[in-house]
Amino acid sequence: MKPQSLFDKLWARHVVVEETAEAPALLYIDLHLIHEVTSPQAFTTLATRGLNVRRPDRTLATLDHSTPTLPAGKDGRLAYASAEAAAQVETLIRNCEREGIRLLGLGDKDRGIVHVIGPELGATQPGKTIVCGDSHTSTHGAFGALAFGIGTTEVGHVLATQCLLQRKPKSMRVNFRGALPAGVGAKDMALAMIAQIGADGGQGYAIEFAGAAIGALSMEGRMTLCNMSIEAGARVGMVAPDEKTLAWLKGRPMAPAGDNWDKAVDDWLALATDDGAAFDREVDIDISALSPMITYGVSPDAAAPVGGAAPEAASEAQAHGADYMKIAAGTPIAEVAVNRVFIGSCTNSRLEDLRAAAQVLRGRRVKKGVVMLVVPGSEAIKRAAEAENLHRTFIDAGAEWREPGCSMCIAMNGDKGEPGDLVVSTSNRNFIGRQGKDVRTVLASPATAAASAIEGRIADPRPYLAKETANVA
Repeated sequence: MKPQSLFDKLWARHVVVEETAEAPALLYIDLHLIHEVTSPQAFTTLATRGLNVRRPDRTLATLDHSTPTLPAGKDGRLAYASAEAAAQVETLIRNCEREGIRLLGLGDKDRGIVHVIGPELGATQPGKTIVCGDSHTSTHGAFGALAFGIGTTEVGHVLATQCLLQRKPKSMRVNFRGALPAGVGAKDMALAMIAQIGADGGQGYAIEFAGAAIGALSMEGRMTLCNMSIEAGARVGMVAPDEKTLAWLKGRPMAPAGDNWDKAVDDWLALATDDGAAFDREVDIDISALSPMITYGVSPDAAAPVGGAAPEAASEAQAHGADYMKIAAGTPIAEVAVNRVFIGSCTNSRLEDLRAAAQVLRGRRVKKGVVMLVVPGSEAIKRAAEAENLHRTFIDAGAEWREPGCSMCIAMNGDKGEPGDLVVSTSNRNFIGRQGKDVRTVLASPATAAASAIEGRIADPRPYLAKETANVA
């Protein structure tokens, strides 16, 4: 047989009707994840047409975007940012009850951000097709799944049929060469890649990440990288399953067990790209000298090393971004003052991310006048962090320790900046207004965000990590 890539194998497995010049392929969907924001209209469409959810057992719901991260008040009621946010939550609860869909609702021990709870529960598995009405569904590709975001109309289509019309993307392999230097992580790799190929460099492609550096990454790091693939315009980001994938999934509630586990493992490991498989495009990125990265504009590809300077605008769009960010060309990025710091989102809210931030903050204080929010990605992560006393590190440093949710990533639940604020954020988008009206966002790793909170300006985390290592030694 002709050698196949991971992507080609998964696509072929799920085609119900082949693509033609006149019509897209029809793909079968193994797992449909839903949340409160993009599902109400889809359920309404089904009800209007007298349809029920085709496979409730292959649908999993959670509450994350509109849910408050502040604890409930004295009366036990959550402080929703708006009546609309409360209505979104209540609507999803009713729809799931009516259709028999499992919902990780308020108070559920497994609730969390949709792209965090799928892997945590073992619902995300190699070889699956996974969709969600959320662009960062590419996160699940870290497990060797074919995962991508869909629109509201498509959400309704999957609910009704468990299938989806799709044109097959082209394929790209991004090879990360070298080993990550100390103090540099997956978020820095992602920003470096997007800066190199551009915010539309992956448009029309499914990306497979490869190279020794990918094998060395933790599953959390791989999820961060695949999460950000959409910011390069890609439809899909993927990593082939390996022993780390198996170690993560084994024993999780929704993962196979017993003989089924052994069968699944054999199948999963066979998904790896065959030697000699062809890609439409190959990109090589050397990370051996990579520094912590930071964005300076209003697109994720406007990224540079934290020790660099903002460049001259090369286009009208870049000039507009520089004007909005108030970071003039030639300005050392490490001199830019910070008002708020946000650690969280489906990109960087996992236990590994919280540990990285706590390592920088331990024994130190957030600079006076800087507001810092730390928002775990799920109830499980919150419990694990508190078991390690990470929350005490954040609180003692002067940060706010919140309840799980999307929080400031999209500012739908009341967590947002004030006009003019500059926010160092571990989320995935620095678009205009993403974190509040006239709020300026720079994207960074958890360690860089924590160092910036301490200094009140964008800061390199490596000196703090070096001191931490010296103290341990």
